[in-house]
Formats: sequence, C-alpha cells, structure tokens
Amino acid sequence: MSKELRFEHFAINVADPVAVAGWYCTNLGMKVVRRGDPPVNIHFLADAGGRVVLEIYCNPPDNVPDYPTQDPQVLHLAFAAADLDAERDRLLSAGATVAAETFTTPAGDRLAMLRDPWGFALQLTERVQTMV
Repeated sequence: MSKELRFEHFAINVADPVAVAGWYCTNLGMKVVRRGDPPVNIHFLADAGGRVVLEIYCNPPDNVPDYPTQDPQVLHLAFAAADLDAERDRLLSAGATVAAETFTTPAGDRLAMLRDPWGFALQLTERVQTMV
C-alpha cells in the first residue's frame, strides 16, 4: 500500500456555482471536468495545466461563508501569471476588484491580491522561481 497521496481537489461553497464556474472558465482559463445538477450545481474545474481541480458548489446555501469580509490571507486561490500587471488589469476589467496593493516580497516575487465578482480572494503571483 502506497503512503503517497496525490492532491485531488479543493472545494469552496458559493452562492451561485454556475455563475462562478462560468467566470472562472472565461477569465482564469479553467475548464469544467465534471458537473452536477441543481440544487447543488457542483462544478469541478481544472486549471489550464490540468494539475489542480477546484470544486465549486452550493450545499447547504446557509453555510456559504461571507468571503468579502474575510481577510484575503485567511483563504485565497493563487494563480501564476507570466505578466502580473496585464493579468491584473484584464481581471479588473472582467469584474474583479483590488483586495490589496501589488507588492514585491524580499525574494523578489510579485503578488497581487484581488477578489472575484463574488468577493472570493484571488492572488496573482509572478515568481522569480516557479513553485513546481
């Protein structure tokens, strides 16, 4: 028996999974790899590289966190960007908002913290050296 586990997906409960999944596919380069019917409207979204899967669902509706009031450092999705400024501007034009000003870490990585149109925190990273 192998003791190595492979990451399968990360899940977030949202009020409107259909709209969130559509925005993420259109603007973050994700694609639907599996979906379910109402009322949960579950969507499994794979990133552009097919490495990471995000589950978007609504179950139960009363337990959707108040993402807009959470500090972005508590919970966020991070996306690697080759041109952070261009991607930031593009996402802002698509309805994202600024959660924190863009900054550079001591290691030289640039980070921009945004919120999707529903208030969930998204981080754009322009790393000196990629993570994986």
